[in-house]
Amino acid sequence: MEKDKHLGLRIDSDTHRKLKSMAEFDGRSINGEVLYLIRQAIAEHEKNHGELK
Repeated sequence: MEKDKHLGLRIDSDTHRKLKSMAEFDGRSINGEVLYLIRQAIAEHEKNHGELK
């Protein structure tokens, strides 16, 4: 089984504040919110362009 990957991300303070607010609203950690948003973007891309490998 492949191990989870680590991704470092630099974001400005305003974006971080807003992301934290979104995460708290949705009852998620910031990490959970980022994963949710990435998965939503992937699903939308695959819907429009086909499955990614």
